[in-house]
Amino acid sequence: QVQLVESGGGLVQAGGSLRLSCAASGRTFSSYTMGWFRQAPGKEREFVAATSWRGATTYYAESVKGRFTISRDNAKNTVYLQMNSLKPEDTAVYYCAAGTAWGPVFERGINNYWGQGTQVTVSS
Repeated sequence: QVQLVESGGGLVQAGGSLRLSCAASGRTFSSYTMGWFRQAPGKEREFVAATSWRGATTYYAESVKGRFTISRDNAKNTVYLQMNSLKPEDTAVYYCAAGTAWGPVFERGINNYWGQGTQVTVSS
């Protein structure tokens, strides 16, 4: 069982930056794939980024590649999403996720644990 709490969302102008944090509880945090998803109003939830259990491997949705960076600190049970060059289309509720899968299964959100979400709003 993993409990996730996101923080760091807010309002930012286009071109700006934000860093999201996700604090996890549970002694097995380091064994989970961790990732970020987002859901914009009227749209389905979509995958944003993921990091492997040691953080050695990361991958991103094409829409954020080169602008967003995911990282994790297993000593602090925390995963981060650094978001640079933000665009209005990045506006969404961002959710932290933990799972035992990797790749397409994780991206589909199957059997993931979820945080409550944090709002990111990018103004033009």
